[in-house]
Amino acid sequence: DQAYDECQAITRREARNFYYAFMTLPKPRRLAIYAAYAFSRLADDIADSNATKETKAAELTRLRSDLHEAISGQPHGPIMVALAHAASAYDIPESLFADVIDGVEMDLTVRRYETFDDLKQYCEKVASAVGLISIQIFGYDDPAAKEYASDLGLAMQLTNILRDLKEDMAQDRVYLPQEDLRVFGYSEADLHAGKIDEHFAALMASQAARARAYFDSGAKLFPLLAPRSRGCAVGLHS
Repeated sequence: DQAYDECQAITRREARNFYYAFMTLPKPRRLAIYAAYAFSRLADDIADSNATKETKAAELTRLRSDLHEAISGQPHGPIMVALAHAASAYDIPESLFADVIDGVEMDLTVRRYETFDDLKQYCEKVASAVGLISIQIFGYDDPAAKEYASDLGLAMQLTNILRDLKEDMAQDRVYLPQEDLRVFGYSEADLHAGKIDEHFAALMASQAARARAYFDSGAKLFPLLAPRSRGCAVGLHS
């Protein structure tokens, strides 16, 4: 109970918008999603800290070890205690949590993506994996739910990328595929300068259309979820 209380406090503090959507879940599922969120937040915070790349890599390696010990029945610390309980209760594979760590670790070394397929591999780790963790907690019967949950995660991550263009560029990160920049005649120098022209508009329209297609696929998830979980999933999507 104390471990779940800690995860709830983290969620309330760090994700007020998600927190209120989570409140619509039945209590056991709500507690489990708090644990999943707290774990993801922990991984993100390590990758986004001001520590050196080497220190962050070492901390993520340690987090992998802590994750494995937790899933194996020897959790340490409140987040891992709650996560181990939730993973057991809802049959969540360790590999999905490991994917989240792998994804945030990519940000330590990868700052450009040549193609959308390259970017998609990153998004599947940092976002689709979270969607797949979530549906284990939400509950579903049709295996097609996995594909739609993955697509919904992709859609949300692609939207985040469009929202954070300026912030990411300031950190020398460009998530827009390099081949797309070339196709639309828009350079990184243009992006850095915040240039808004017809090339930028066309580039953004193409990126938005791609995200919208994944949102359309992801929306097929909702009817497949356990009825008591649908409101939460729709709220997160909205």
